[in-house]
Amino acid sequence: MSPDMQDARFCLESRQSLQDLLRQERACEDLERQERASENLPLQEGIRLEIGASYNHEDEAHRSSTLQGSYGNQGPSADPPYTTFCVGVPAQNREPASLSPLSESLWKMSTDTKNIGDVSAWLCWRDLTVKVLNHKGETQTVLDNLSGYAEPGHLTAIMGPSGSGKSSLLDALAGRLSSNTIQTGLVMLNGRRRNLSCGAAAYVTQDDNLIGTLSVRETITYSANLRLPDGMIKSEKLAIVESVMAEMGLQDCADTAIGNWHMRGVSGGEKRRVSIAIEILMRPRLLFLDEPTSGLDSASAFFVTQTIRNLAMDGRTVIASIHQPSSEVFELFDKLYLLSGGKTIYFGDAAEACNFFAAAGFPCPDLRNPSDHFLRCINSDFDRVKAALKGSFRIREQENFDPLDRTTTAQVINVLLNAYRTSEYALLAIAKMHEIMKVKQTVLQSSGSQASFFMQAYTLTKRSFTNMFRDIGYYWLRLVIYILVSLCLGTIYYDVGTSYTAILARSSCAAFIFGFVTFMSIGGFPSFVEDMKVFERERLNGHYGVAAFVIGNSLSSAPFLFLISMTSSAICYFMVNLHPGFFHFLYFALGMYASVMVVEGMMMAIASIVPNFLMGIITGAGIQGMFMLVAGYFRLPKDIPKPVWRYPVSYLSFDFWALQGQYQNDLLGLTFNNGTITGEYLVKEVFQVDLNRSKWENLSVICAMVVLYRLVFFLMIKMKETVTPWLRGKVARWSLNRRKAAVHTAARNGPTYVPRLERATP
Repeated sequence: MSPDMQDARFCLESRQSLQDLLRQERACEDLERQERASENLPLQEGIRLEIGASYNHEDEAHRSSTLQGSYGNQGPSADPPYTTFCVGVPAQNREPASLSPLSESLWKMSTDTKNIGDVSAWLCWRDLTVKVLNHKGETQTVLDNLSGYAEPGHLTAIMGPSGSGKSSLLDALAGRLSSNTIQTGLVMLNGRRRNLSCGAAAYVTQDDNLIGTLSVRETITYSANLRLPDGMIKSEKLAIVESVMAEMGLQDCADTAIGNWHMRGVSGGEKRRVSIAIEILMRPRLLFLDEPTSGLDSASAFFVTQTIRNLAMDGRTVIASIHQPSSEVFELFDKLYLLSGGKTIYFGDAAEACNFFAAAGFPCPDLRNPSDHFLRCINSDFDRVKAALKGSFRIREQENFDPLDRTTTAQVINVLLNAYRTSEYALLAIAKMHEIMKVKQTVLQSSGSQASFFMQAYTLTKRSFTNMFRDIGYYWLRLVIYILVSLCLGTIYYDVGTSYTAILARSSCAAFIFGFVTFMSIGGFPSFVEDMKVFERERLNGHYGVAAFVIGNSLSSAPFLFLISMTSSAICYFMVNLHPGFFHFLYFALGMYASVMVVEGMMMAIASIVPNFLMGIITGAGIQGMFMLVAGYFRLPKDIPKPVWRYPVSYLSFDFWALQGQYQNDLLGLTFNNGTITGEYLVKEVFQVDLNRSKWENLSVICAMVVLYRLVFFLMIKMKETVTPWLRGKVARWSLNRRKAAVHTAARNGPTYVPRLERATP
């Protein structure tokens, strides 16, 4: 079945699975009623919360009727999956009845169920302002005094034209703003100020950075092993994986690969649902999604949005930024937050947005998508479109009827801004925010990872090994190239012998092997970049730590590099007929293996700070070329200029230690030119090798560099996470304070030129 047909069957396939889960939940509730009845305890159901006396039975009936279309045989008369209760009624010993039985058992393992209260996530933000500092020190307002809230059981959509601040608002609420931004205002979760970064809330990015060689089931299973507790048995973990796939409608493509450059995989909508499934494994109560429908066709976008709505109806708080949804997708929204230029155009029920625009004087025409109409009103790009089509017949015919044709977008935005400030929607939002902020709910713990460090390292090693084994471009293609180059090298230097001309041939062969052959390891840099993208997504959501990732990557790549090194070494060594003896060959192969490992570690360190693979290859090639120049072949060690190049660059070059050791390994014990020239003379006098240091000491230095570059890789990632944002923040605030001081100085000195401090967002 094609991926598109699988997307088309999403609703029908997911209803039955969700209905089965609902039956299991009801069975658990019945058992709970029996137990509480025997203990004479009052039954507490659900997790939904209504503030004050604003509960509306019509809204509940509407949501129950909505459930009928999403979950199967459930209508207004059926028991809802949650019970609404008021703030003034304390609820003790409450458990998340909206969770599936498997997820509920997981929740009980990690939560103090005796003293826990409501586990819902009530998010509120007030007077939220975000400014970005550019390279000139000027500030640009991205978000301007935004206020709003997000409640459990509702899907809140953030809409607006490009550059309106949708992603910035999402990042500000999730605590993911970059360090060169200045954020003011208040963001509260369950009545408390809290940083939501690193696992406290799930965040689904716009880019689906997944490992393409893994199947859907393997991707979710590896993520479960990385995050679920070690004490949970394997069958329970697999059952949770299956329940999540059923919830997201991924059963039909469970054994299909995600897909990469050489492997056809799942569709775009299925890939997006896999990304969401990974983040809801730990049952987070707060979920952020950055443009989940971007790049999808209308059908796939509808299925993805319907899945997100089902997650919200399960008691979660879901906030998603949407660019321009279809009318079918728009009908799935509960709340709508409309932005333009970083300012609030409208915030309230999505179904009431058309009434607001009509009251402001810009009604939505019949047969027009409401979201298209909203963006048509607040997107200044349509002014240029209207000017380009000014002479068309359609524009002339409708210009007397459409109010948008008689005014500019800036004027429409001003009218809508003033209308919203004085509207009942703004007053209701302020009242609801005030009530939410007064109530102190349960402090939600991080939903990152509960697995041990050793389990994370083992799982990452296994997952990375599987990816490397299946991806032909990771190591298998490199193995083929190494074999071809080794055959070329072996045929050119075939049976080099011990004649006078063999002296230069042996040294040239060694320099080429430990210089140019190991140089080819930079070809794996694009694969390293893809691994770093997956790591950054999982790291930001708190799936595992940096040390586990470095260890897993190092251990998984070691067998493939060993195979490449041994194969190439055997071809080169025996075709060229270098120094006979098993231990001489062993040293040659180990030197080759250690050198390739060093290059691999160096390229991984570069990949951690240079995300662009073209720039990374250029950077790695430049460093590798510099190391080859000071290796002792193109210029003898004593002839290398001592400042910088000999001390310390030549000693930092692994090529230097590898070539020195290979000269000793190959030449010592041999005689050349019919016995007139000894190998000791060549090593000491001609190639200027220090014989006080044995070849095994040279090899040990290379092995130490293997560990050192992996440590550098680890430190680069940690610096990127901690030191770099701190420095960028310091520089940004220093630039801002400097410009403020210039403004104050200019104000004291009179009407002279004042540098512009703030630039308005177009």
